[in-house]
Amino acid sequence: MDTIFLFDLDSTVTKQEILPTIAKKIGKQNEMRELTEKTMMGILPFQDSFTSRVKLLSQIPVSEVADLVSDIEVNEEIVEFLKENRESSFIVTSNLDVWIEKLMHKIGMDGRYYCSKAKVEDDRIVKIENILEKESVQSELTSRAKIVAIGDGSNDFDMIRKADIGISFGGVRDIAPSLIDVSDYSIYNETKLRKFLTAIKNGEYQNEQ
Repeated sequence: MDTIFLFDLDSTVTKQEILPTIAKKIGKQNEMRELTEKTMMGILPFQDSFTSRVKLLSQIPVSEVADLVSDIEVNEEIVEFLKENRESSFIVTSNLDVWIEKLMHKIGMDGRYYCSKAKVEDDRIVKIENILEKESVQSELTSRAKIVAIGDGSNDFDMIRKADIGISFGGVRDIAPSLIDVSDYSIYNETKLRKFLTAIKNGEYQNEQ
């Protein structure tokens, strides 16, 4: 059976949280930090938090946000793994399509990502059309492949828990405690993560759990 790798975006592929980085640009970092941390720790339901965070940032033109996101620093070794294994890898993020399209193009993942979607008019978000539930992506793919999922936050919980191999990544920030409990492995360095994923891809690793 083939292996498919599902990657969270924020603080897994990137070295920064995307929405807080945007919020800092408009002086809303404190409000954003509070929402993000409550979500990360599982205190605030993700969909409620995400809607509030998008509303907070909706005053910024979409094109400006897309430019900011495209310049966010990434974990280069993880991106190299994605490029080397593009046909078996997907990025799974609740971030909006209109915000991340340029970044996805920049790292060579056009057409290889799942995300939330928004309606835009006059360069402004007027409506969130869909908020992605990450586990729904896994359900779609699991019938045809073994799933390896990598993430760091509480909204990755179901994706990690249901994966054949679930990996929590703490190379950028602390892993959500709930995620550690359901992960097969916790890895805190991107070089080690890349080596481990490559071993899985090459059939040099067998999950005995």
